Amino acid sequence: MTLEQLRIFVAVAEREHVTNAAADLRLTQSAVSAAVSALEARYATKLFDRVGRRIVLSDAGSAFLGEARAVLARAAAAEAVLADIAGLKKGRLALAGSQTVASYWLPPLIHRFASAYPGVSVAVEIANTERVAALVHDGEADIGIVEGEVDDPALAALTVAEDEMTLVVGRSHPWADGRTIQAGDLTSTRWVLREPGSGTRSALEAVMRAAGGGLSDLDVAIEFSSNEAVRTAVEAGAGAAVMSRLVAASSLSSGALVEVAMALPRRRFTALRHKSRYATKAATAFLDTIAAG
Repeated sequence: MTLEQLRIFVAVAEREHVTNAAADLRLTQSAVSAAVSALEARYATKLFDRVGRRIVLSDAGSAFLGEARAVLARAAAAEAVLADIAGLKKGRLALAGSQTVASYWLPPLIHRFASAYPGVSVAVEIANTERVAALVHDGEADIGIVEGEVDDPALAALTVAEDEMTLVVGRSHPWADGRTIQAGDLTSTRWVLREPGSGTRSALEAVMRAAGGGLSDLDVAIEFSSNEAVRTAVEAGAGAAVMSRLVAASSLSSGALVEVAMALPRRRFTALRHKSRYATKAATAFLDTIAAG
């Protein structure tokens, strides 16, 4: 069993598609298929079941996936230790960011870091807050930055910025007339929400909880796993939404969205790292880049 075979297995398992995995790994489809077949043949174990044109993990494959990820994470950690010896002249930084953070806040910081340390490659995975925390916990990301609350005693959390939230509607919405909205008014309209596990959804949930209610009290029209989809739906008149001003800024400027006056709490952008894992020089330097602004 080789690290390359494990890397290929994990890629196929996560995508449930050989062709897509091959494309992302920049390998031929035949090479990916051969690596999986070699693992199955060597251990006389079926790792995937073929369901029509799709493949899904078998019970054995599901059990093996966590171990494969753990081995790859340890190998990456060992490589990071050796890269540190080179004093940031080379290496790799694995970041994970929740959608608002990774799409709107992180890119300038990554550019600044890459300019200072051109020999360090940076990979970023974008997911919701819950998934980002899991990636850091499992050692698949050196640093995760989220806008939601994370309750994991294995992770150290450092506040790195604040984010302003805003209540927005489309131009044809009744609330676009300049009125001020109170928490008690939130149940009187339809809503467009992010998916469970997202920090943006948690922000609205906190507002409802402070008012003595919950998201179940709202008339939810649509849920999306994308900030951009939420924004576009609200622009089209699907309902109201609470989102980061970073996400809403361009649409507010163009007039496609209207900001509704309501007092909303700010939320924190939080950097996560594993307390027990080796902190690479690249990870430390990136946190320094954030601190420098």
